Amino acid sequence: MTSTSFAVNCSILLTDRDVPARLEAVRLAGFTAVEFWWPFATATPSDPEVEAFVTAVRDSGLQLAALNLFAGDMPAGDRGVVSWPGRAEELSASAELAAQIGAELGCRLFNALYGNRHPESTAAAQDQLAVRNLAAVATELARIDGTVLVEPVSGAAAYPLRTADDVIAVLDRVEQETGADNLALLLDVYHLATNGDDVRAAIDRHRARIAHVQVADAPGRGAPGTGELPLQSWIDELRSGGYRGWVALEYRSDDTDPFTWYDQGVLS
Repeated sequence: MTSTSFAVNCSILLTDRDVPARLEAVRLAGFTAVEFWWPFATATPSDPEVEAFVTAVRDSGLQLAALNLFAGDMPAGDRGVVSWPGRAEELSASAELAAQIGAELGCRLFNALYGNRHPESTAAAQDQLAVRNLAAVATELARIDGTVLVEPVSGAAAYPLRTADDVIAVLDRVEQETGADNLALLLDVYHLATNGDDVRAAIDRHRARIAHVQVADAPGRGAPGTGELPLQSWIDELRSGGYRGWVALEYRSDDTDPFTWYDQGVLS
């Protein structure tokens, strides 16, 4: 595998510099694609903010492989608003804007974080709301042939989707109840492994539903080779089974050069 198979998450890496400088560092390291969490402070950023982001990515020459929808206040512990009462308008606004950005930059994958359990709502009510909201954003993003990604998350006790099976159950329910079928599993092997899911079994069961992959090592959510996960084996299994999408690097590193693992052949 070459660096052109990897996409760098520029919302978790290189955060000591502005977006254009992050993109330049990625390009100079030999990568050809990036992904971002929602790159704005609100669901409805100003036109100049949006134009600055689009211009930076376009001018970098890098492919925008995936983009998160608005997910609330992530630093404060929010993990999405898909299932949160009273946040549908924000989610819808971000999906509309994501479709615009995707159309301009050729991005067709959009991650919708499900959201934590809400203390003032029942799980059943949140799950029903999530079905409606996922169907709505799927309809919006279908205008550009976009796919809505849903992922398991670790490290947030109130986030209910912890395994690949949990996500697939949501996707199946959305399709059965609304007919929306442009939704897929984001296979984040770090989150799955940290939550105790069997990653290889999840790949075997759900490979036809996987539209995007993210990796980090564990423990620690560090760069490949800093932990104990068999990342190369899982990537090989995905590729041998027909996966041809990006493998996104969503790990934490404070190193000036966070890509030394690649030169050392940790993943190939």
